[in-house]
Amino acid sequence: MDIQVGDILKMKKAHPCGSKEWEVLRTGADFRLKCVGCGHQIMIARRQAEKNIREIIRENSEKPLADR
Repeated sequence: MDIQVGDILKMKKAHPCGSKEWEVLRTGADFRLKCVGCGHQIMIARRQAEKNIREIIRENSEKPLADR
């Protein structure tokens, strides 16, 4: 999976604050994620994170040529 710093990950299960979205702060063998809802930060193993991802939202991606 191609996950980069700055991406927003939509997970299967919600955080206790109610948000399902997490911002990627660090990548490697494990990820540092920040909850978009409350700002809580966690470290999670890459394998566990990739298993629970529903969708990857790219913040800095360019639009396709047809949409410009």
